[in-house]
Parts: sequence; C-alpha cells; structure tokens
Amino acid sequence: MSELSVVPACPQCGLENTYPDGANFVCPDCNFEWPMVEQVDEAVAESNGVVRDVNGNALADGDSVILIKDLKVKGSSIVLKKGTKVKSIRLHDGAGDHEVDCKTDQGGFMLKSCFLKKA
Repeated sequence: MSELSVVPACPQCGLENTYPDGANFVCPDCNFEWPMVEQVDEAVAESNGVVRDVNGNALADGDSVILIKDLKVKGSSIVLKKGTKVKSIRLHDGAGDHEVDCKTDQGGFMLKSCFLKKA
C-alpha cells in the first residue's frame, strides 16, 4: 500500500473526505466511487514527467494556477498570498523540485506544483 497510502480528493465534488473501500475509493459526501487502479496509473504518469497540481490535475505550459497557501520567498520579505492567480505558467524539468516557472506582480519565481491548483 505504499503508492496508495495517500487517499485522493473526490474527482467529482473535490472534497477530501474520502476513504478506501475494497478496490475502490469512496466519497461519503456525494456517494461517488472510483477504482484505486487509477492511482497506480497516476504514479506511472508522474514517473514519465507529468506535472500535477495539488488535486492531481495535469498541468501544461500556458495554464493558469492559483496558490493554495501563503508562500514566503527565501532571502526576501516578499510573501506570495493564498488565492493569487498566476497566468501563463511554464513547466520546468531541470534540476530541483520546483517544476513551475511563472511571473507575478512581485517578479519571476519557481514554484512547487504541490502549492498550486489549476484555475
């Protein structure tokens, strides 16, 4: 259960109150069920270089994203606020774990996709 230890948010309603039940995930809020097999496919896709946001949506160059939490910029007093919309992102597959290159009103930044959701 190493790759399946993270229970995803419901793909139908987006709420995170989900649980595994047999070979499926279940959302008690909207009664939606989906197979756990998709999670294994997502793990394979991540190893193939697909960048995903916090909800598991695939990101592409030119997408718009929204920050899900306040981010302090290292070596600066700048704070990128939660809810800030960033347009026209570029995916970066170089060294490090910051996959998204973007420009905001405060300047250009490299961000981790785990702090972004697709707009």
